[in-house]
Amino acid sequence: MAGAGSKKSLTKEEELLLQDFSRNVSTKSSALFYGNAFIVSAIPIWLFWRIHQMDPYQSAILFVVVTFVSTWLVAFAYKNVKFVLKHKVALKREEAVTREIMRKLADDKKMSKKEKDERILWKKNEVADYEATTFSIFYNNVLFLTLVTMVSFYVLRSFQPGINYVMSVGVAGGILALFSTGSQ
Repeated sequence: MAGAGSKKSLTKEEELLLQDFSRNVSTKSSALFYGNAFIVSAIPIWLFWRIHQMDPYQSAILFVVVTFVSTWLVAFAYKNVKFVLKHKVALKREEAVTREIMRKLADDKKMSKKEKDERILWKKNEVADYEATTFSIFYNNVLFLTLVTMVSFYVLRSFQPGINYVMSVGVAGGILALFSTGSQ
């Protein structure tokens, strides 16, 4: 073990590896998450406009505020679920990715074993990131819209449309964010 006074800086490869396994998402993923979260959070507006007969002009401020809060909650859930799933997917895809990369690099005799291992790790993380992102979006969208529908049409059906909207979208977003923080 190194002494307390010595500092060892991380290599570029180590920093990339830590970045791959951190909770932080890239700017591209964040934009994708917030874009999808905004779309799925805006869908209940149509439900309450057409089915519950809420006037979009009179309820515009309510729709905007609740949609933005819901967008944040859904994007939060996307990030949490992606983080949990990424490691599980990486473990499941490791063997297949290794086989594919080794098959592609079989003819390259100049490449060292360390460089091949780095490419396998990079590809495994890329595959895991993509699959975890798409599944997180799908899973959370389905759960959010199911919760909105159940709360709106079954639990709060006798409430006024404005209260029903705030409560059903708020509860669905809150439950989604809460569920995403648990281990899966």
